[in-house]
Amino acid sequence: MKNHKPEASQGAPASQGKKIRLRQRGNLTLTEGAASRASSRLPLIASVLPAVVVLALSVLGYIQSRPNTAGVASQGPFDGQRAFADLRRLVAFGPRPSGSVALERTREFIMAELRAASVSFSEDKFTAATPMGPISMTNIVAEIPGASPSIVIIGGHYDTKRMATHFVGANDGGSSAAFVLELARVLAKRHNKVIYWLVFFDGEEAIRRWSATDSLYGSRHFAAELTTQETKSRVEAVIVVDMIADAHLGIHRETHSTPWLNDLVFTQARQLGYHQYFLSSSKTVDDDHQPFVELGIPAIDLIDLNYGPLNLYWHTRFDTVEKCSPRSLQVVGTVVLRALSVLPSVLDTCIGTPVRKLDPQLRDSQSLAPVGPVCGLR
Repeated sequence: MKNHKPEASQGAPASQGKKIRLRQRGNLTLTEGAASRASSRLPLIASVLPAVVVLALSVLGYIQSRPNTAGVASQGPFDGQRAFADLRRLVAFGPRPSGSVALERTREFIMAELRAASVSFSEDKFTAATPMGPISMTNIVAEIPGASPSIVIIGGHYDTKRMATHFVGANDGGSSAAFVLELARVLAKRHNKVIYWLVFFDGEEAIRRWSATDSLYGSRHFAAELTTQETKSRVEAVIVVDMIADAHLGIHRETHSTPWLNDLVFTQARQLGYHQYFLSSSKTVDDDHQPFVELGIPAIDLIDLNYGPLNLYWHTRFDTVEKCSPRSLQVVGTVVLRALSVLPSVLDTCIGTPVRKLDPQLRDSQSLAPVGPVCGLR
């Protein structure tokens, strides 16, 4: 009977099992209490969460939109302050969609300034077929003479998007028009090696929804006219600017743009010490340069399409003068003028081998080193 277990010991497991069951019930009670407390906090969390999101966006907005060109020197032939004053005057006309009275007044202002600078210009009038029906549009084309018949076009749009809100387009529409106007003043005082056409494009913005047929009305018309007038062969390069007054400036290499022209401009920016504004990363943007690229004409789009926190200022009522900076205009103006000074020698060196037909293997996304020996770039 040595193997016989006493009753006391036989009852022990039952007692232990009871304790286990009690602990399980205790845990269940604690879990239910925790769930109850959590559910009671949900209204508090729901009320606080929007404030947390707003705070996070505010911090992000501060980081992404705080001015980063404050240290840029306001010197050189391109006057960023004067261009910024033009931007203010353009915004004062209010929303400026194609076909509006405000855009007509804007056009009159631009032409008056060109006359004051002794710059010859013409009006390229056409009627655009839009989703809203026919709309009369007008490109303004300023012509500055040069020693050779070669033509370089610098352009940007002066219309603003048609919106239900009060959209004044300080950066998107205002900066490009102000920039081209100031550049016309500068080039008009020089003895230029090539002819410059400074083009203010109408109808860049979509009338309803962006598509191949509802956008870029002015540049598409102008590019088509080049072919009709048989002047296409004389156009060596096109530089388009858009949204370049953002106080937090950051221009990416646009992927539709001609690679060697991208290289040329971004190399000049780097040599000027502006690499923090002309970024090595790329971005794809549909803009007024595309009709020229499609014709086989080298073209580049200089655009900062990262406007405010999460691009919040783009095509909204927040696109105001306060979000823009004369220093940003100064940076882009200095870089473009530097690129224009190099471009004629590039074209001269590449007469036998047109740069637009260079072997793609010669193109480098970071520098002009592979292209330099062929096109005289250093």
